[in-house]
Parts: sequence; C-alpha cells; structure tokens
Amino acid sequence: MNSLLILILGLPILEITLMIKIGQQIGAFNTILIIFFTAIVGIYYAKIEGLNTIKLGMVNLYKNKIPFYEILSGASIAIAAFLLILPGFISDTVGFFFLIPFTRKIIINLWLRNKYKKSPQNETNIIDAEIIDEKKEKDEL
Repeated sequence: MNSLLILILGLPILEITLMIKIGQQIGAFNTILIIFFTAIVGIYYAKIEGLNTIKLGMVNLYKNKIPFYEILSGASIAIAAFLLILPGFISDTVGFFFLIPFTRKIIINLWLRNKYKKSPQNETNIIDAEIIDEKKEKDEL
C-alpha cells in the first residue's frame, strides 16, 4: 500500500484516539484549551522564527553567499506552522520539532545526509575519450 495513503488515513485516527484518551484523563474542555493554546503559541513562534530566518538569509545574501540552509529552514517553518494549525497532539509535537532551531537543524542535516548519501549506484562512470574532427582529417589528406 502507498505510504502516503496510510499516513492520510492513519494520522487522523491516531490523533482522534489520542484526543479521546487525553480528554478522558483531563476533561474535554481542558483538552480543547490545550489544542487551541498550542496552535496560538506555535503560530506566534513560527512568525518569530520565520522573521529570524529571513533576516539570516538577507545577511547571507549581503555576504554573497547562497542562503541554502535558510531556504530549507523557511520551508520547514512553513510545514511546522501547517502542522500546528491542525488540531491534534501528534501534529503539534512534530510541528514544534520543526520549529525549534536546534531540532530543525538536526532534521535538515539528517534529511540532506540521507538524500545525498553516496552509494555505488549514484557514482558516475568516467569514460576516457578522444574527440576526432573528421573535416580536419580530410583536409590533411
């Protein structure tokens, strides 16, 4: 089965189950308050981190450096903001992991390491060759 389909179907089931379990322990009203609180705090923190990332990106541009990490960081902050808007505890936890600079850096480095890991299939074969100009050979004869 497609892993995306499992994620789309499984994540809401896990989120609802977890909300019910937590709601039974602390009450439905408190559970709803926690969900709204994490969304509000997360979006505010995402705004602050987004502005800091833009500022660092501009500093790198002024230094004539490509702001590669800042671009990936900005994308992960956008993903974090989306996850924090979704109601649920699992999505909020993952969203906060993408939002905190220390864990965001670890996640980006792990993703890049796995994405560009050297393997025998990725290595290019170098073929030694010589360019022969047919017109030049005919003129010499």
